Amino acid sequence: MASNTSKTARASVRAGQAGQGGALSVLGEFKYLIPLNGGKHAYVRNLTNGKTAHLRTDSEAFVEEIRVLAAAGHAAKIRAEINNLNATHPGDGWDATEKRLVEAGVFEAA
Repeated sequence: MASNTSKTARASVRAGQAGQGGALSVLGEFKYLIPLNGGKHAYVRNLTNGKTAHLRTDSEAFVEEIRVLAAAGHAAKIRAEINNLNATHPGDGWDATEKRLVEAGVFEAA
């Protein structure tokens, strides 16, 4: 039986099936945070549920979203990404965002 399914579609199905067992298989670089509005807001991409939330970086919802990701084992990657954002955009307050997350104990659970 011949299949006319594209290579991208087949890869997408394989990636979806890999996530069913709780394991995560991602090819390439995945960004958890997409900065917006000079660091005041960000899209937070959640691999555990497949959703992207638009949140204020100084909100409790942002802290909780990062806490969920950190508890799922992504803490080191997220913290490195925040440090990279701070280095790339020093005036956007990513250092304060990281400090707020540390004070909330987000990275300690991981």
